[in-house]
Amino acid sequence: MLRAVYDRTLRLSMHPKAPWWLGIISFAESSFFPIPPDALLLPMVLARPDKAYRMAALCTAASVAGGVLGYIIGFFLFDVAARPIIEAYGYGAGFQRFQELYGEWGLWVILIKGLTPIPYKIVTIASGAAHFDFVVFLLASLATRGARFFLLAFLVRRYGPPIHGFVEKRLTLVTSVVALGIVLGFVALKLL
Repeated sequence: MLRAVYDRTLRLSMHPKAPWWLGIISFAESSFFPIPPDALLLPMVLARPDKAYRMAALCTAASVAGGVLGYIIGFFLFDVAARPIIEAYGYGAGFQRFQELYGEWGLWVILIKGLTPIPYKIVTIASGAAHFDFVVFLLASLATRGARFFLLAFLVRRYGPPIHGFVEKRLTLVTSVVALGIVLGFVALKLL
């Protein structure tokens, strides 16, 4: 089953509408969607390494735009919209601790969390809820999301064929490591 999903994702990554989906997923992941855009960016760059940086730019722009929506949700709609989202993900207590970090470490929280597998939507909503400076939030989001997606695009473009061969041979191992990274991101968020 894992092989079928992997093969289908690779086929879909070459579809003419794949960039649209990449943009939609990048936007949604920054404000409410649980799956990171890396899951589509990786196979798209493997399939079309000549468009790696264009796809990274699309991911970055859409992610930052989605981050603005997350910020707006936190700033204007926290009690109506954000609190139910946070509680649905089980982050109520973690979110309170996370907000306290903003008093002391706001910029660094955005920069560090934007590069990790910890869900970025929590950062965007928390930034708005904490009324963190919007311009600083926007610039930090652009820097951190851009660094993440362009680094990923560079690495896959540069080392794509060996990475692709490695993934092909060890699909279960790679998937398990990625899943573990995501789980550890959620655990780290709960411990903060």
